[in-house]
Amino acid sequence: MSHVSTPAASTAEWTPLRRVLVALGALIIAATWLYFVLVHPADWDQVTSSGPGIALLAGYGIGTLLLLAAVIPVLPARTLGLIPIAIIINSVIGEIVGSIGLPLYLDSVGTVLVAALAGPVAGMATGALNNVVWGLVNPAALPFAAGAALVGWLAGVFIHRFHALRNIATVVGFGILLGIIGGMVAAPVAAYVYGGTAGVGTGALVSLFREMGGSLIASVTTQAFISDPVDKVIVMLIAYATVKALPKRTVAAFAPTTTTAE
Repeated sequence: MSHVSTPAASTAEWTPLRRVLVALGALIIAATWLYFVLVHPADWDQVTSSGPGIALLAGYGIGTLLLLAAVIPVLPARTLGLIPIAIIINSVIGEIVGSIGLPLYLDSVGTVLVAALAGPVAGMATGALNNVVWGLVNPAALPFAAGAALVGWLAGVFIHRFHALRNIATVVGFGILLGIIGGMVAAPVAAYVYGGTAGVGTGALVSLFREMGGSLIASVTTQAFISDPVDKVIVMLIAYATVKALPKRTVAAFAPTTTTAE
């Protein structure tokens, strides 16, 4: 991914206000995660009211909206045209995988592809918008929008800054890392909003670990550390194969600029 060409111009500049919105959105999401995971982890075993779930959704939701407000205007029109296609890919694959009960998701294929082509900011916007739009059809996807945004951004950073698509070994290694981080962010949502049962296959794993005597936090985290790395390795391998198959001119046309906040 070291090739560079003149990409399509952004629709707006990275103003100080937009940079502040990005920083504030990321800070709110991080603070929400730290509060629920590190400050009150014991509460995970007493998820009996809607209060914690609403607070978690508010923190993740506000942070995600601030990120979207900042980054959507700076994306080139050509990149914006990729996002609806990515959303369709994510939602269709995600619904199929979820319906057959696999302990995986594969609902970030389109997000990682956009990140691979157009960079971290485009990946972040795609991940967040995907879950917001998909949530209109499947409300279970909406609470995971912040995690999806993080996955898209990290995928872009891994691919464009650390050359994660250099070979199979780097694809697998960065896929595992992406899955671990993504699973850590999504785990509080699975616990507080869904009681650990979000998804047929993944929920079954959580139930199994609970039956084996694990606490809710331990069961959700164990499931995330099993399912998410495998899931993201598969997604990264798909992105690797797709980018390799595309003409170099097509890949170069979406290359992100170095003047953005990426």
